[in-house]
Amino acid sequence: MYLKLSRGWRHTLETLQDLRDSMPGFMLRKLSALACLALPLFCACGGAAQALDPEQQRAKAMLENLCGRCHAVGKVGKSPNPLAPPFRRFGEKLYDTDMVQRLQDGLTTIHPDMPTFRFNQHEAAAAVNYLRSIQKSR
Repeated sequence: MYLKLSRGWRHTLETLQDLRDSMPGFMLRKLSALACLALPLFCACGGAAQALDPEQQRAKAMLENLCGRCHAVGKVGKSPNPLAPPFRRFGEKLYDTDMVQRLQDGLTTIHPDMPTFRFNQHEAAAAVNYLRSIQKSR
């Protein structure tokens, strides 16, 4: 299993390795056991920082209901319709100053199978907030 660690975590692991090299066997086993218990907790805390807030969770549920039959709505997964781009790949489109207004007015495309949806101001802002939170880095 490969675990990508930030520079701070790499430094911590390097420090633990230095300690390991200078300790007798008993202390080494205690330190190793402690590290094995602590590392998953620290990794879990880092994942929690990226969790969706309640508004984003509601927006995700709304988008899954309206758009999920064609689009991949989450951070992972394939779109059920191969012609429908995953929402995590929208990128710069979401940073248009008028994206919220476009969702309120009724977002339309040239794709004939895509229905026109109209959102109220709060729903549109929440949708854009959620979509920005899942964008995949390029």
